[in-house]
Parts: sequence; C-alpha cells; structure tokens
Amino acid sequence: MKIAVLDDFQDCVKTLDCFARMAAHEVMVLTRHVSDPQELADLLAGVQALVLIRERTYVDEALLSRLPDLKVIAQTGKVGRHLDMAACQARGIAVFETEGTVMATAEFTLLMILASLRHLVPEASNMNAGIWQRTLGRRLHGRTLGILGLGRIGEQVAQAGQTLGARLLVWGREGSQQTARARGWEVASSREAFFSQSDVLCVLVRLLPQTRGIVTAQDLALMKPDAILINTARAELIEPGALVTALRQGRPGFAAVDVYEQEPVLSTRHPLQDLPNCLCTPHLGFVERDNYEGYLGEAFDHINRFCSTVTD
Repeated sequence: MKIAVLDDFQDCVKTLDCFARMAAHEVMVLTRHVSDPQELADLLAGVQALVLIRERTYVDEALLSRLPDLKVIAQTGKVGRHLDMAACQARGIAVFETEGTVMATAEFTLLMILASLRHLVPEASNMNAGIWQRTLGRRLHGRTLGILGLGRIGEQVAQAGQTLGARLLVWGREGSQQTARARGWEVASSREAFFSQSDVLCVLVRLLPQTRGIVTAQDLALMKPDAILINTARAELIEPGALVTALRQGRPGFAAVDVYEQEPVLSTRHPLQDLPNCLCTPHLGFVERDNYEGYLGEAFDHINRFCSTVTD
C-alpha cells in the first residue's frame, strides 16, 4: 500500500522504532506543511492511506475529492474539527483513531507553569547576552493553581501541583466538579471566584462546539495583575482576541501559550509573540518521543490490520 505521513515537522517519523512496522509498504513522509488542497493532492497522487499527526492538516472535501485512491486514514489522537467525517463516510474511507497518553502534555504544562513563575526563558537569554540575574521569580508552593477542565490531563497537572504544595482550585462542567470532590480537591464557589482567586490558571478543556470561546474577556478581566494563564489545550477555547487585549491591560499579568488558531505559525507572527508578558511555544505539548512511538505505532497497526482485512 502507498502511505503518506503528513506534517512530520521534526523529520523524526523514520527514526522511530515503530516505523519498522511499515516495512511492507511504500511510505512517503512529508516534513513541510502544505495547506493548499491542490498542491497537497499533487504530492499525494496515488496514496491509499494517510497518517495524520494530530490536527495539523485539514482533510475536507476539497482535498478528499482530489484523492480518488484513498482508502484509509489513521488519525493520531482523536478525530477533531480538521477531519470531515461525513465526507470520509460518503467516500467509503475508513478512519481510525489512536489513544495515546496524556503524560507528555501534562508534563509540558507543568514545565510552562514553572518556567513562567521563575522567568526561565528571559533569564537564560540574559545569561547568553552576558547579563546576570535580573528577575525575582516565585514558587508554586502555597499559591492557588486553578484547573479549568479536570479531564485526564487536568488530573495529572493537579496531582503534580498538589505534590509541589499548591492549593488546588477546580472549575468546569459538572463532571470536572464531581471528580475534584472525589479527589478531595477544592471546587471554586463560582466562576468569578475561580478566575479572581487563581494565581496560575491552566486551561485544559477539550475543544468542542460547546466549549469554543469558553474563556471570555470578562473572565480574564477578573484575574489578578500578577496571575499567570497557561493554555496548552486549544487556542479557540479563549474568545478571539481576548487574551491579547487582556495581557495589554495587565490582567492577567503573564501568559504561556502553546496553541494557536492557525498552525503552524511561520512567516506571519502571531500577535501574542509581540507581547513581552507572553511566553509562546510551537505546540510542543504532545511532541515527545515516547508519545510519538505510542501514537504512530498504533496508527501503523491500524493500517496493517486494515490491509490484512482487505486482503482476506
């Protein structure tokens, strides 16, 4: 089978142990993101299977109509807004998801928290410029760590925060509140209390139609001038433009952001990159070797099983 793996930004897929499972196939790995459907279709001529790394490429009718040989798509992670399932079903294209783990993103979220509190990036840059110690950081211990969305990632971040001595404060839908109470963690008395009391607030909600724009400008305006907002989930969870405006107005005082409305962010800078009180990283949360081995290994297994079924 002719297979294409899209958006391997690190050019790492062929270095993974799990890539050996593709030995029986003709595999093309694209390391450059291509957004134009016709250009991408030209590159994928004759491809029968796609492996999608998370949500990096939109696969819709405009692309699918140009790929007449496509039979199967293996999606790393869960299917999201980037994949037109109705169009796939109409064309008889099989779609498989993978489970993966949440540890990589949870660890990265903790990294963003601590790096923000201790001014790690500017201090490292200062040292490289010959400047020694110009900021005074803060510790997480004793501060209020707000968790918006207590799913699998939220639970891991909360547990790490608790280990480091933070006061946990949870907000979200009823399921998140129930989980928090079962763990013995504090649930905010109100939405307003959650945003106003959190010293570090992590947005860890899954993006769904009902959660788009769930964090509003009014919410952000309630945050403390020295509070930090961390978003390692999805950019669209925050009302469009609200975070840029909030950071300019000083509530919250700082943000660390790993996700953007349009990715990758390349030739055109994102407005957050121009703010001195925002740490921007290129969606690194899930980008970790063990995670890739799990995600892509499962995706390759799906394709091999699909091929054996078709052959049988």
